[in-house]
Amino acid sequence: MSALGERAETPSVARLRRARFAALFVFFAFSAAVADFLARIPQFKEDLDLDDAQLGLALLGSPVGALVAVQLAGTAAGRWGSRRVARVSVIGGCLSLLLPAFAWDLPSLAVGLLVLGGLMGFTDVAANAQGVAIEQQLRRPIMNSLHGGYSLGGLFGALIGSGAAALGITPRVHLSIMAGVLAVAVWVGSRALLGPADDPHVRAPETVPAPDTSTDADRAPAPAEGGLGRLLAGYRAVVLLALIGLCSFVGEGAVADWSGVHLRETLDSSAGVAGLGFAGMSVAMAAGRFAGDHVVERFGPVRVLRVGALIAALGMTIALVTPWPAVSVLGFTLFGIGVAPVAPVTFSAAGNTPGVPAAWAISRVTGIAYIGLLAGPPVIGFIAHHTSLTTALAIPAVLVAVIALTAGAVRR
Repeated sequence: MSALGERAETPSVARLRRARFAALFVFFAFSAAVADFLARIPQFKEDLDLDDAQLGLALLGSPVGALVAVQLAGTAAGRWGSRRVARVSVIGGCLSLLLPAFAWDLPSLAVGLLVLGGLMGFTDVAANAQGVAIEQQLRRPIMNSLHGGYSLGGLFGALIGSGAAALGITPRVHLSIMAGVLAVAVWVGSRALLGPADDPHVRAPETVPAPDTSTDADRAPAPAEGGLGRLLAGYRAVVLLALIGLCSFVGEGAVADWSGVHLRETLDSSAGVAGLGFAGMSVAMAAGRFAGDHVVERFGPVRVLRVGALIAALGMTIALVTPWPAVSVLGFTLFGIGVAPVAPVTFSAAGNTPGVPAAWAISRVTGIAYIGLLAGPPVIGFIAHHTSLTTALAIPAVLVAVIALTAGAVRR
């Protein structure tokens, strides 16, 4: 009999590998769609004649939509399965690039980003729940590599967007083409995701042994025996994991939304170079995440997050104090190396929290983390409007230090 209890058969290794590739492609596609828009933010700012505060207000639409969506996504995945939710939401999210592409003023841009963010919020939770399900059945860590697909998608979208900007292709033409291409590609590439019969994500994670990715030093004492003590310990862990995600997402959102503006306006770079700050972070995050499963398994998640937080703080500092665009891009790249393991380690820990259903824990951690995307870009915009963008971007450098202090929450 299978360890899954009611299920008579565990999916074959080949089936799980196909599902892993499909999940990776979902992460890639929805990140690429978002990055295609992000790379054109400076052009939208110019075309719609927005100041920093107005741009921050428009960018608020995407995280608001995502924040609302992730509160509902756990329930949706539990009812219809993470496969169906992930496929529908990521295809819709790719097509929703058409909304900001055809925006004509501040309100229409904000509404378009609200829809885009909502669909991507559903995708985020469903794709992570799918990843936890595959990880549990493979009995080894894979979440870093799945999030590596997200980073590759960000790199792909950023490079396509920067290339389109350098060639003088309008955002409307560029985003319309990418919406169609990505939607068709992900419809084909996501078919192998685990269906409801093989997907245990709605069950409490202790029913399927979680992969052990910690060292002896990282292993925490088991929760006290008894249902209530175990439940409270689980909820306390979810809160701390959510705080780690919040600090990381503020930094990722800041680099994604404002690095191009910083390079273009503060350092007077060209339009083509402006997108390379986010591209550099994406390259570093992709490399760090594809190596991350091995690194976390060897050194333990706590140590990896603490060292990464210090690297991220150093990188952001370099990006802000240098007068040279190339060095600033290097700083954003170092920031990406530092934060690379944070999201996959945090979401995996949430999905394997004893006593707490995986989909619920992931949706709550994701929801609170998305507050970083919700509050970060507009707060940075408002502070930049009254001081300077350099001063405002110092906030993420401070917040990543909090990750080093709270990293103990990812102990297994």
